[in-house]
Amino acid sequence: MIYLDNSATTYPKPQGVRQAVQRALAEYGANPGRSGYRMCLRTTQAVYDCRKLAADFFGAPGPECVLFQPSCTQALNLVLKGTLKPGDHVVVSDLEHNAVMRPLAALASRGVTYTVAKVTPGDSDATLESFRQAMGPKTKLAVCTMASNVFGIRVPVERIAALVHQYGVKLCVDAAQGAGLIPIHMEESGIDYLCCAGHKGLYGPMGTGLLLLREPEELLDTLVEGGTGTQSRNLQQPEEPPERYESGTQNVPGILGLEAGIQFVRRRGPERICREELQKLRYLHHRLSRMGHIVLYTPPPEESWSVPVLSFNVEGVPSERVGEFLAKGGIAVRCGLHCAPLAHEKMGTLETGTVRVSPSAFTRREDMDALAVRLSHWRE
Repeated sequence: MIYLDNSATTYPKPQGVRQAVQRALAEYGANPGRSGYRMCLRTTQAVYDCRKLAADFFGAPGPECVLFQPSCTQALNLVLKGTLKPGDHVVVSDLEHNAVMRPLAALASRGVTYTVAKVTPGDSDATLESFRQAMGPKTKLAVCTMASNVFGIRVPVERIAALVHQYGVKLCVDAAQGAGLIPIHMEESGIDYLCCAGHKGLYGPMGTGLLLLREPEELLDTLVEGGTGTQSRNLQQPEEPPERYESGTQNVPGILGLEAGIQFVRRRGPERICREELQKLRYLHHRLSRMGHIVLYTPPPEESWSVPVLSFNVEGVPSERVGEFLAKGGIAVRCGLHCAPLAHEKMGTLETGTVRVSPSAFTRREDMDALAVRLSHWRE
């Protein structure tokens, strides 16, 4: 199988990630932070080491700012529902995933309002002006994706952070499609809440996510309360992070696999990974652009405005049918709306969806050739 669905989850995982998960099951089987025997202490330290690595990798103030979550989606829910109250207003981009829009829709039924700001690909000034016009006296939070999971379009999050801070508003960034591809330093960029999917560009196992806080002393309302291994006499949830946001037993194999994934990315360098994947997609874009029956929606992807994600369609054909055709040829891609109808509405593909190609560090140029050859043989 040629796997080109890495924006959903990267596959294969690096050997070090697979080994870390196996080792966790064999050597780190105790519940971290719950007891004082040797294996428990060793497991607790291993979890802390991953927290410390993530803080350093993303430029967070310290390991206490790193909250392990089961997904990027839950991290976003924690920020949105832990921050917003009836009467608050939110600004979001017009590229957002349903991990942002569905929680906002639920909050809208409770009195929270939001405005959608237009992202202009390749024109940060125009994007910034759209966010500026969307701000209002009741704006409490701005939320934006780091890059579209459908079209790869990057959003100028650092400039948006500087803008919204002028209004006393915090910025939450959905880095599901940016972490591991775009260098991120929270303190320097001004990102207040950074939400990451561990299983995508960070090459960790599924079921892992991160929420990083720039100001851990500011408390969010909790989504889940329960045992944390600390202050057990008190029926109130602890106030100190990370325990405040991590009730229940942690996914230790996932966390140790995530640590190995971050180490893999750090050794290679996110800039290098992104650059090499973009080269392969530009090559594919060139080949597809020469086929009269292929519809492309963006120019050849460049690092200045895009991450390595490319969407296309076969003219007049539903994207799902194209996906089935490719799957029969042993090529795995993602088709449909990709849980991001807002982005499809923006680009005029809400009715058809798109065929999405997303490479990884393990994708070869030959894989792009195989995809292009298969599409050249399309027949109704």
